[in-house]
Order: sequence, then structure tokens, then C-alpha cells
Amino acid sequence: MQKPLISVTALQSLLATPGGCVVIDCSFDLADPAAGREAYRTGHLPGAFYLHLDNELSGPKTGSNGRHPLPDADDLVARLQALGVDDDTPVVAYDAQGGMFAARLWWLLRWLGHDAVAVLDGGKDAWVKAGLPLEHDATEEPELPGKFQRRKSLAPTVDAAALVDNLERASLLVVDARAPDRFRGENETLDPVGGHIPGAVNRFFKDNLGADGRFKPAETLRAEFGAVLGARAPAQAVMQCGSGVTACHNLLALEAAGLGGAALYPGSWSEWCADPARPVATGAA
Repeated sequence: MQKPLISVTALQSLLATPGGCVVIDCSFDLADPAAGREAYRTGHLPGAFYLHLDNELSGPKTGSNGRHPLPDADDLVARLQALGVDDDTPVVAYDAQGGMFAARLWWLLRWLGHDAVAVLDGGKDAWVKAGLPLEHDATEEPELPGKFQRRKSLAPTVDAAALVDNLERASLLVVDARAPDRFRGENETLDPVGGHIPGAVNRFFKDNLGADGRFKPAETLRAEFGAVLGARAPAQAVMQCGSGVTACHNLLALEAAGLGGAALYPGSWSEWCADPARPVATGAA
């Protein structure tokens, strides 16, 4: 599995093959952390497991490391092993929110060095619209755990110190995935400070999707991100958002467009604004 997105039809084929893949439901609601697991109980793709953004796809918060710090790598490896993931197991992540949380798991697996991972294009809605069944009972974890091991990371990261240094150097382009009003410093409800990292540009993650809820064609994404990046290569760009989650959606779209190589700032705005010494910009530019 080399492509970052998988269609409903292709996933059907994988599921029809014994041991073909591990499917993980990442549905979540930032305003109601219990809603995703409840939605899983209401109906999920056949054989899918559930992983919780706060409890399993993020680490402990300290008050200064953002709202969704990266999880401990060894803990996440152990959790994936418990779901039966081996080093060569294809993993398919999905949600019911346009991929905004499934993309986090996609990125985390690549961070652990696992390339056989994709996001279901269109998510749960696409599966249901195709007339395919859902299951309601929680999937039992296998008796024998998988043998998945962490390998060389496929997902670069950048920390706050590097971005403070970048304020003067401007060698990296910072791309903020939040909604335009939050980027401008308006209507901020999730973080105590509104605004953005000085010098950052805005690419709202929802702009990666078409009206049907699926990702736009690769050539469209390539053109749109080309306009964002300008003369810079993807490796000269850093994706961030409010807490390092929807930034992964932009990284997924870049990968789908053939523009891989950008880094993630995991702490993102919620970490950046926790330190009053770090400057804040407001407005559209």
C-alpha cells in the first residue's frame, strides 16, 4: 500500500482477503471527547477497531506542550501490536469527519516508520453511501499480538525552538491548517490566545476536500499547494494547526499530490501561544 488514500472499492477487496488489513476508526469530536467511541458503538466498518484521539493518539499534557502532544512511541507501538499489526500489515484509518482525525493516525504510523497505511477517502460516509454494511459490536482484539516494531521515521518534525529561530531566518514556510478566522485571531474558542505564528500562511484543511467529502484530485491539490508553497520545495515547509491534528490533513493532501517531504510542528498553535515570550501575529497576512 503505497498511496496515502484508499477507495471504498479497494478497501472492500482488502477486507475480502484473510488478514488483508487492520481497519481503525478514529472518529472524534473536539467538543465532546466521548462522541467518537459512542459513534463507533452505533456502527463501524466490519472488523474495525477504535482508537481515541486524546487517550491513545496523544500523550499527556503539561500545560506547555499543546493540546494533543505526540504519544509515547513505545506505548503506541504496543497498542498497535495489540490490534494485530505486524511490520507488513496494511492499516486503513477512517473517521466520520472528513479525515481530520484519521490523518493523525496515518501520520503517526509514518512517524513510527510504517509506510503501509492509508486513509479511507470519504470515510465512513462514503462506505455507507456505497450501500455497505456496518457492524455494531466492538471488534475483539486478537489473542496473539502483532510483531510491529518501530523503524526509521518517514515523518519529519520541527519543534518550537526551530520555529523561533526561523522567525529571523525565514528558511522554512509555516503553513497553518486552521480556519481563516482563527488564523486571523478571531473567534478563538479552543486556545487562550488568538492569532498565528508570525510569517505563517493559511491553508484551511477543509479546502483539501471536494463537495462530495473526498479529497480533491491529485492534480488539483498539486496546483493549490503549489500556490501556497510558491518557489519552496515541500521539504522547506512546516505544517501546523491548533494542536498538531488537522495539520496532518494537509500533510496527507501533500502526499496525495506527490508533494511529500514537509514537516509537522506537533505542538502547533496551542503550544506556541502557551509561552508569552513567543510573538503572535494577527490579521490575514
